[in-house]
Amino acid sequence: MSIAERRRALGFTQEGFAFAVGVDRRTVGRWERGTSRPQPPQRPRVAEVLQMDLEELDALLAPAQVPLKPEQLGSSADDGPGDTDKMIRREFLRLMAVAGALAAVPIDEADAQGGPDDFGRMNSHLWQVYQLSRAKHSVYPVVQSQLTALNDALRDGRAQTSPLCIAAGDLFQLAGELAFDANRYDDAAASYSLAASASKEAGAYDLWACALIRSAYVDLSERRYQQAADTLGAARRVALRGDGSLATKHWAAAVQAEAYAWLGDFDACEEALDEAEKVADIGGQVSNGGWLRFDGSRLAEERGARYLQLDRLDLAEAALKDALTLAPLAPGHSFRRRGAVLAGLAAIGAKQKDSEQVMHYGGEAIRLARASGSGYVARRLQTLTAELGSFGRDRRVAELRAEIGTLTV
Repeated sequence: MSIAERRRALGFTQEGFAFAVGVDRRTVGRWERGTSRPQPPQRPRVAEVLQMDLEELDALLAPAQVPLKPEQLGSSADDGPGDTDKMIRREFLRLMAVAGALAAVPIDEADAQGGPDDFGRMNSHLWQVYQLSRAKHSVYPVVQSQLTALNDALRDGRAQTSPLCIAAGDLFQLAGELAFDANRYDDAAASYSLAASASKEAGAYDLWACALIRSAYVDLSERRYQQAADTLGAARRVALRGDGSLATKHWAAAVQAEAYAWLGDFDACEEALDEAEKVADIGGQVSNGGWLRFDGSRLAEERGARYLQLDRLDLAEAALKDALTLAPLAPGHSFRRRGAVLAGLAAIGAKQKDSEQVMHYGGEAIRLARASGSGYVARRLQTLTAELGSFGRDRRVAELRAEIGTLTV
């Protein structure tokens, strides 16, 4: 049996296995193609996820020493014939790179013609469509069209540079959200980096801080927790120079609480959560419904998720169950948010060896992940697979685990 066959037998997708081990999906692809092998520090975790000892892992990896044919080195076991999708993504990134370069080069203000109001209105509309869409990837073509129009405006000098930089920083963040939801972390990181640069160029501090916050989410997803905490600290500092009526600094604090929870720092996590809850003191319009949507309404589920990370299971379960009673998480509303809470409650059930709780919440989370096509919910469920192995011969749990393995992440 090869490492790829063992992974599939355990119900892992390549992405899910990479997440469980703590490496990039491309690294797993290289292991499975035989172009590289897990390094010694990685092997204990790889063996644990594959449910074998180190000697068995060495035997499993031995065939990887056989050289592959040159034509085999360009694809992985999970890659289909999706060349069209790769071409679309490449063009998408090219458009962002060109727009980023154009936005950084000032134009002659005397030649400016009109303003970028249309871009701002369209960007705002796209954020609303993205937020309401159950299948986030459906927004992809429209965002690409908007990027093309923005490129044309920047190249032709039809408006002042600073407002167009703001429009670019806004749109790049939405592009990053699309990539992040599809688990394309490299694409997301590139998008957020361009967003930060364009926003800094325009002196738009809140927009800049939000790009840093979203960039930190990539670090969190790839388990670079200290880097995420540092980036979020910078985001909080940048946000202090922004609009005090917006909730930017409070959002940065809420996400920083997640980084601290992963680092096991309960006190720092609590401090950050308390700072995030001060958003209630602002009053009025704290979010703009676009690139900044934090208004504190998610803090109940956020607090529950943080307690789960810190293994405070009683506190976590109470907070997450309270979150499910909130109107935005009612059945039929936000699939992504509700799915994440359900996955959290299923994880608590797994830790407490409560198969009924695992089945009840995990089953509904799987249905939401399939209905929405959200990689985010699927990714949250993938973290359950290692825990579910402890249920032994429980047939229902084994079937649930297999279902999770079939999700597209």
